[in-house]
Amino acid sequence: MANSDKRIIYTADNGSVVVVIPSDNCDLTVEEIRDKDVPTGKTSYIVDKSVVPTDRSFRNAWTYTE
Repeated sequence: MANSDKRIIYTADNGSVVVVIPSDNCDLTVEEIRDKDVPTGKTSYIVDKSVVPTDRSFRNAWTYTE
């Protein structure tokens, strides 16, 4: 599966949800990208891109629960 089919999400210190969009043009796996880009100590999740809303109108209200 391509990296671009996944999203890495975590909660920032200010409470907003951060969405990292991995690139297929990267030699790293999505797990390696998570390890590199998510701050130490943050709980993160790798999810299918279909889980992340595409309507950005209310993006500051986004939450995620496993």
